[in-house]
Amino acid sequence: MSPTTGSEHRSPHVLTSSSDASLITEWAGGKGKNLHTLTASGFQVPRWSIIGLDVFAEFSRGSGLDGHLKRLLVDGWEPKAGRIAAEIAGLIEAASLDDRLTDAIGLAYGLAGGGAVAVRSSGAQEDGARHSFAGQFDSFLNVRGLDEVVAHVRRCWASAFCERSLRYRARHGLTIDTGGVAVIVQRMVAAELSGVLFTADPASGRADRYVVSAVHGLGEGLVSGAVDADTVVLDAVTGEPLTTLIGDKQERYDAGSGPGCQVSPVAEEDRDRPALTAAQLARLHAAGAHVTARYDAPQDIEWAIDDDALWILQSRPVTTLAPAAGASAEPEQNVRLWDNSNIIESFSGVVSPLTFSFAADTYAKVYDSYARALGVRGERLREVREWTPYLLGHVHGRVYYNLFHWYRMVRLAPLYPLNRRVLEKSLGVAESISDELADTLHPFTPRPGLRGQVARLTRTVIFAGRFLTIRKSVDTFHRDFYRAYAVFNNVDYDALPGDETYRRFRRLQRELIEKWGPMQTLDATILLSVGLLALLTRRWLPEAPEWFTWAAAAPGGAVASAEPVWALRELAAQARADAGILALLERTPDPEARQALLDAGYTGFLRSVDAYIADYGYRSPDELKLEVPDLRENPAGVFTLLRDVLPGPGDGEGGGGGGGAPDRGGEADAYLDEHLSRPRRLVYERVRGKARTALADRERLRFCRTRAFGAAKRMLRALGRDLARAGAIDTWDDVFFLRLEEIQGAYEGMIAHTELRDLVALRRRQQAADSELHAPSRFTTRGAPYWWGNLERAGWGGGPATPSGARELSGVPCCPGVAEGLAVVTDTPRDVGGGVLLTYRTDPGWVTALSSAAALVIERGSPLTHVAVVARELNIPTVVQVKGATTEIRTGTRLRVDGAAGTVTVLADPPSDSTATVLADPPHADPAAVIEDEDRTHVGTAAVIEDRTHVGTAAVIEDRTHVGTAAAPDSPRTETHP
Repeated sequence: MSPTTGSEHRSPHVLTSSSDASLITEWAGGKGKNLHTLTASGFQVPRWSIIGLDVFAEFSRGSGLDGHLKRLLVDGWEPKAGRIAAEIAGLIEAASLDDRLTDAIGLAYGLAGGGAVAVRSSGAQEDGARHSFAGQFDSFLNVRGLDEVVAHVRRCWASAFCERSLRYRARHGLTIDTGGVAVIVQRMVAAELSGVLFTADPASGRADRYVVSAVHGLGEGLVSGAVDADTVVLDAVTGEPLTTLIGDKQERYDAGSGPGCQVSPVAEEDRDRPALTAAQLARLHAAGAHVTARYDAPQDIEWAIDDDALWILQSRPVTTLAPAAGASAEPEQNVRLWDNSNIIESFSGVVSPLTFSFAADTYAKVYDSYARALGVRGERLREVREWTPYLLGHVHGRVYYNLFHWYRMVRLAPLYPLNRRVLEKSLGVAESISDELADTLHPFTPRPGLRGQVARLTRTVIFAGRFLTIRKSVDTFHRDFYRAYAVFNNVDYDALPGDETYRRFRRLQRELIEKWGPMQTLDATILLSVGLLALLTRRWLPEAPEWFTWAAAAPGGAVASAEPVWALRELAAQARADAGILALLERTPDPEARQALLDAGYTGFLRSVDAYIADYGYRSPDELKLEVPDLRENPAGVFTLLRDVLPGPGDGEGGGGGGGAPDRGGEADAYLDEHLSRPRRLVYERVRGKARTALADRERLRFCRTRAFGAAKRMLRALGRDLARAGAIDTWDDVFFLRLEEIQGAYEGMIAHTELRDLVALRRRQQAADSELHAPSRFTTRGAPYWWGNLERAGWGGGPATPSGARELSGVPCCPGVAEGLAVVTDTPRDVGGGVLLTYRTDPGWVTALSSAAALVIERGSPLTHVAVVARELNIPTVVQVKGATTEIRTGTRLRVDGAAGTVTVLADPPSDSTATVLADPPHADPAAVIEDEDRTHVGTAAVIEDRTHVGTAAVIEDRTHVGTAAAPDSPRTETHP
């Protein structure tokens, strides 16, 4: 029986650290899921296995227990909780356990290493963000032998229905769950020291404090309250001890010869001195920072030290934080979930107020139009308009999805349960919300009765019509868009009066942006078709590798997002064909290259360069950020991109660009030929064709979006110059510190131009402070986000990243294949010479860098991000959502990337004298000061990394959220490691 595969009707699930994450989520319970996450993140966790929730379900069905549970746990059970709990415990103790389930428990015991183990309950909702269930279920230490393990597994099952667990559910308004618990079997650690680490002060709510409790021996003495532990309060950033309270540690608990613990006295000399040394406290602090960053929330961590090895036994969110000092009681309503997954592909790091306000306004207009396209009218449309302006949040300069609103948006289309799951996959969010919470999120108040049914049916019929005709709609939109775009694109806005430029900007909003709404049916089509494809894959091809669905859905033929890659390669081929051009480009700095080519008479090649800029000038790093100049404004940047691909694909170590890699679409076809019968294959191909076409069309529309933003960028920059000429702001690039509504107010007579200077000065100061903060990737707020200590408790603050030393990192398989090479850790697209391109996030402007990459590793993102789609087109092994990649791995590290398994393995560390790129504090915080000066002289397009001599646009504006899993600021720094 496989411990990691199978379905309920074939074999019970016994799960290990190598089990698929989807199986862990489904069967392992909350505590088991956290163990899997900790192990996959490289923490030292004692060997474990999990007896899945389905094992209890099979036991319950086979023994008839399920009927008894339904009979006993009916409404009105509360007064009889004690008697009911005792009766259920007796039923579980007496029920027969068949050989299949006994074998499953034996397998789990063997996989944990046998010998002395801990047998611990893991409830489905345990260790959640809102309810920890701490102390509600039973755990047993020092259990030996299969018979004892089986007996204690029964006791764990019974604890799911013990009186305290039942009353906990009633007290928190939770439904009674008859699904029982999973059971963890974990090797016992013969701990010399044990304890608990809180990475926020649970008493005061302060996120700038860690609290450590420590005892000698096992942690049972601490948990039971029998031993008075040492308590040390640490500074969260530095780890410096702030206060130390020595407990009266008279006894210690250790494993005995039988189940449970034996108690012995602590040596007299050890009672009055700290249990932990300064070095051990420092290790705990570092581990706590890393675990907290991994979960993006304060953690309650159980740990043990054995032979100087630090073991992480479990970690759960701190659900009982008090309000920070001086704060009022935290409001229970207006809960918001913020997540920057995927959005950092478009808006990385600190984003200017103008970029954010323009983006938020665009999203609001587009999704308002989408709702109207689905027939939402009247009061329901007014309710939709209450949340569409707030799909995005701007928190300390960073852009986040206001995630609950996106679930509401997805619910506008039919098949919400399926679509929301695919939404989470496509956004790359780290954690799904519960079904109970998801069911409460509606785009508007549902209508009861027949009227509500008719409204839902009408919306479904409208959506179905648009779903079936989406290709025709995309073609029509594409044609109309470029007809209108030609009008806006061929204008010198700097030569127009400011009022005229403003008028044309409003027209662009009406004609290019507001008409985009119906095209959001395409995103809904992708969610639906990819969701159905994944569902069919799971049911009909349960043994298919994780990357298979993405390969099957990959668009056939060249996708629009890959066009710049092919065009740049053609341009490089022209340069390589002429030794004179090649020599000139190799010796001439990028800003001088164009004039040098012109002086040498290479006008034909320059025409090709100009054609590339005309076609793809808006496709550049951070292309949607208004403060970042694109290739049209900085033509020298094209020579930087060209220099990166001049060696040609495959010239570097590892054979970059996926040259010679197998055809993944062909592999998917071959797999289907072998494993899927013809009737099912016909259905599968119909759904697959819809998904592939929709994904290809999405890439076409993304190019339209790039060009629309590019046109708006030119207009808003021209308005900045007009405001500077009028004396409203000091320099034209101050415009980036204004919000869109303030610029509109200046031209519409709603704000005095004398107010703008003060706003700019205030926001410059605020951005300088914001750029120093660590930005968590996901957090929750209640009430006004900046109040009630919300952000402090969510982990906003400073502090360096702390590598854990993990030798293998895991992520989401995106494009299969295996590649080895030297890591190039970077925050800007650049030539990697056949190495492994490793970055925190990407945007569509990164596609040109793929030409020279042997493999691609992205810390954030999803399999549906643009660069991931193009990587599959180029057959480059790719892994996304690799937590801690930019913290754990330095430039020059030799890696092995397995795009099918989703693993990144460290083969060799970089030489000790290497210069490695790490991601830390920004060298500056002012986004406008380094963009361009009054006479529009520009710098290049690539960041200064290692020995590069050309600087540029991608890294000169903002600090970037490039440390992801650790509590550190968000931007690049080049650092020499001794």
